[in-house]
Amino acid sequence: MSKINATSEPFPDLPSVCVQLLEGKAKKGMTFAQIGEVINHDEAWVAALFYGQAKATQEELLKLSELLDIPEHSLLSEMGENWFPRRGLGPVPPQDPLLYRLFEGVLVYGTPIKALIHEKFGDGIMSMIDCKVSVDKKPDPKGDRVVLTFDGKFLPYLRW
Repeated sequence: MSKINATSEPFPDLPSVCVQLLEGKAKKGMTFAQIGEVINHDEAWVAALFYGQAKATQEELLKLSELLDIPEHSLLSEMGENWFPRRGLGPVPPQDPLLYRLFEGVLVYGTPIKALIHEKFGDGIMSMIDCKVSVDKKPDPKGDRVVLTFDGKFLPYLRW
């Protein structure tokens, strides 16, 4: 597949340059991990960039331009130094089934996870700014398992 249906979810809400990146990826038949090897980033970070939720350097944009055959001026003008990512979930609750299940996971297990973090670390939060995310596949006889890891820095609440 080399053409993205820009009228289907989530593409209408994405900047057009994100659709260009995703089409370039599809035309080259590359994975986010393969692209990450070229620009020296993890696959989850690359996916965040392609969906407008991370910020690349000029050097990274130039590498992407060459790798994905996207004009330099397009990436630099639309995702360069004057562009900032729009990080966020979108509509709540999410309409996409996979996103809804992730949302449901926080609804069902959020309070127990919070209690465990407080028990192990104290009064604070897990940073999503200083956080690494990984998605792994684990074979299982009953069906492959998704292993989702959030590796975030603990930030204690200040007392003053």
